[in-house]
Amino acid sequence: MPLLPPIWYIKAEFIETDTGNKVSRKATIAGPQNIILGGKTIISNGAIIRGDLRRTGPGHAVVISLGRYCVVGEGCVVRPPYKTYRGNFNYYPMKIGDHVHIGAGSVVEAASIGNHVEIGKNCIIGKFTIIKDCAKIEDNTILPPNTVVPALVRFGGAPGVFVEDLPESTQEMVEQYTKQYYTRFQPLEQA
Repeated sequence: MPLLPPIWYIKAEFIETDTGNKVSRKATIAGPQNIILGGKTIISNGAIIRGDLRRTGPGHAVVISLGRYCVVGEGCVVRPPYKTYRGNFNYYPMKIGDHVHIGAGSVVEAASIGNHVEIGKNCIIGKFTIIKDCAKIEDNTILPPNTVVPALVRFGGAPGVFVEDLPESTQEMVEQYTKQYYTRFQPLEQA
């Protein structure tokens, strides 16, 4: 993989945690006490993560869990899936694995997203969707609610359908990409 140029950001516009998470001050993190970031995760400008949307009652603290080396692109909305049952409105937890890249402008309401997953720009991931490990969702794809995307496949279109199988090396390629993206994401010191 060729060496790519740095992705510069203004240091004052991001908060960096002890575990290396970089969260934009222009992102909306609602209910941060209900969100777990695994470390070395980047939350971009304008992203909205809705940790405040949760079930009431005891034992439902974690609403959204993101793994290590995740990127939530600019203007993304990540919110837990919900359903109404017998007049009761309930939110359900969302688990996102390690090395997941969510492109700018995407809306995600999945139940779970595996490890080494790439979601393109301007995608809509419907409620209770399950995306297995090493899957790739093309730009502008719409996955209807309850879609299951198998491991090692590419999905695309509106509605999203199978496009092709991905090589066994997908895991290594996505891991290298997300680690390189994190390394390239460098602060620009203001003069």
